[in-house]
Amino acid sequence: MAALSKEEILKRNNVSVQGSGSQPMIFAHGYGCDQNMWRYVYPAFLDKYKVILFDHVGAGNSDESYYKKDKYDSLQGYADDILEICAALELQNIILVGHSVSSMIAVLAANKEPSLFSNLIMVGPSPCYINKNGYKGGFEQEDIDELLVALDSNYLGWSSNMAPVIMGNPDRPELGEELTNSFCRTNPEIAKHFANVTFLSDNREDLKSLSIPALVIQCSEDVIAPQEVGQYVCNNTIDSKFKLINATGHCPNLSAPEETIDAIKTYLEEIS
Repeated sequence: MAALSKEEILKRNNVSVQGSGSQPMIFAHGYGCDQNMWRYVYPAFLDKYKVILFDHVGAGNSDESYYKKDKYDSLQGYADDILEICAALELQNIILVGHSVSSMIAVLAANKEPSLFSNLIMVGPSPCYINKNGYKGGFEQEDIDELLVALDSNYLGWSSNMAPVIMGNPDRPELGEELTNSFCRTNPEIAKHFANVTFLSDNREDLKSLSIPALVIQCSEDVIAPQEVGQYVCNNTIDSKFKLINATGHCPNLSAPEETIDAIKTYLEEIS
C-alpha cells in the first residue's frame, strides 16, 4: 500500500494545529470521544506550545473511508496513526497527552519511535481492564464479556446507560448527556470493534519498555480505571510521576478541567 500524503493524513484524522509555541503538544482523546473533549484544557497551553488536536479514525470528523478492520484490530494501528501525524507535521520533542485508552496508544507510539517524544501525560490510564493473576484491573472477565455483549446487541442503549456511569458526576447530568451524545455520534460498527480492542487489551508488558518520562493523572474516584490501576502504571514504568486529582469519574478533561490543567502545568514546570 502506498504511503499517504501529508494532506491525506491530516484529512484522515481531522488534524488541527494551533498555538504560538514551538514545542508540540498532542492531545489524544479516549474511547467514544473526539478532540472536542479537550476544549476546556488545550487553550491553557496555546501560549507556550504548538497544540495538535486530532480524531481517531471513526471518531469525530475523521475520514471513515480510511478505516480498515485489520489495521485497527489492535491499539498499535491507532499508535501508528499518531506517528504518521508526527511525521507529516515534522514534529520533534513532543509532549503526548493521552486520555483513557489513548494513554496506552501513547505508550505504544513512544515505544516504537522514542526519539520523537520528550514526555507522556496519561489521564486515567489502564494497561489491562481485567483482573488477572493477582493484578487488579477493576473488572472480572465475565464483567467485560457482558459489557461487550450488551454493547454489540444495543449500542445506543448501552451508550445511554453507560456514559453517565463512566462520567461519574450524577449531580451534573449535563456531563453524562454530553458523553452519551458523543458515543452516539460514533459509527456503531467502528465503536463496537474499538470497544473489543480496548477492553480486551493487555499492555502491561509495554509499560516496562517505556523509556520516556511520564505523568499519570488519576481521579480520586474512577469506575473505569481505579486508583490502584493508575498506581500500577506509575510503578511499572521507569520514570513516572503520579498525581491524584480531586475529581470523580473517568473524564476529568470535561468534569475537572482546572485540576487537569494544573496537574499538567505543574509537571511541565517541574521538568523544565
